[in-house]
Amino acid sequence: MKLRPPFLKRIDTYIMGKFLGTYFFSILLIISVAVVFDYNDNIDKLTQNGAPWVEIAEYYLNFIPYYANLFSSLFVFISVIFFTSKLAGNSEIIAIISTGISLGRLMRPYLISATIISVITFYLGSEIIPRSSVTRLEFENQYKRRKKNATYADNVQMQVDTGVIAFIEHFDGPTKTGYRFQLDKFEKKKLVSHLTASSITYDTLANERFHWKIRNATIRDMRGMRERITHFEQIDSLIVMEPSDFLSTRNFQETMTNSELLEYIDRARIRGTGNLKPFQVEYYKRYASTFAAFIMTVIGVSLSSRKRKGGMGFSLGVGLVLSVAYAFFQAITAGFAVNADVPPAIAVWLPNILFSFIAYYLYKRAPR
Repeated sequence: MKLRPPFLKRIDTYIMGKFLGTYFFSILLIISVAVVFDYNDNIDKLTQNGAPWVEIAEYYLNFIPYYANLFSSLFVFISVIFFTSKLAGNSEIIAIISTGISLGRLMRPYLISATIISVITFYLGSEIIPRSSVTRLEFENQYKRRKKNATYADNVQMQVDTGVIAFIEHFDGPTKTGYRFQLDKFEKKKLVSHLTASSITYDTLANERFHWKIRNATIRDMRGMRERITHFEQIDSLIVMEPSDFLSTRNFQETMTNSELLEYIDRARIRGTGNLKPFQVEYYKRYASTFAAFIMTVIGVSLSSRKRKGGMGFSLGVGLVLSVAYAFFQAITAGFAVNADVPPAIAVWLPNILFSFIAYYLYKRAPR
């Protein structure tokens, strides 16, 4: 005897099984083909640049979840069109509706399946894939593009706290050490403390973040007409900055989890960092992409629930045009957010808003 929740009927579990089974099978099939094509296209570069087999295998293990998650909404749509068209072709949709089940009720197992997929893809995209993207991006930069990540930065200045400005003349990435360091504290636009040091090193062994070792430091405390000068050979200090703040790499935002992205955006606002748009777009896109699964599900069911003489060809063709248009529109609006003055949240959600209306229109026109 099979156990199922009381709110799910046999028809619900049947449709959910078909939906989720087709979804995961389509991912396995299409991503496997994508891996083969990607490897064939880049085999010469990988061989010439001396990519080890272990790193190639690790790269493609990270490649698969990234692109599967990136095109999840397309896989959702293909799955819905494929198995719903088969149901309609076999007159199963007609039989279901003839029993008194409305199209809205028929949507329930589809939307439950879309919810399951959305939860999985959101968790992967916000917590798991960003960590694996570090390895993926490093491999692409080293063996595909032959672009090395920045290893140093000069004349870095940033606000690390309210009224506290840090300056590093030269920062060396491999040693995580900055040279000729200054830290100025202002109160009511007046300088009250000025620290200078020959070097500052990020302590990677410390139990807490933002832990720095400051060497050969001189601190000048200025209170009114009085000034006190103190010398230190070494100071352990917490300064809200990290090496990644100086050495941002290409697509750096993809390597951050949601909480890290939000923290980075908040810190960057305090510091007055200029180019925050890519990070804001990445943050909002993770939520918008999750919602896209519901839109594609409704569009897919609305298009393929009608029995057609040509089979699923027409439904698949129209749906693929809409899917490509959605992806294209999403890329354009994201570009507007980065390069124009469009607020990132509005730009990222605009395709969902537009295609929600399209989904509603197709749903209302679907056979009942």
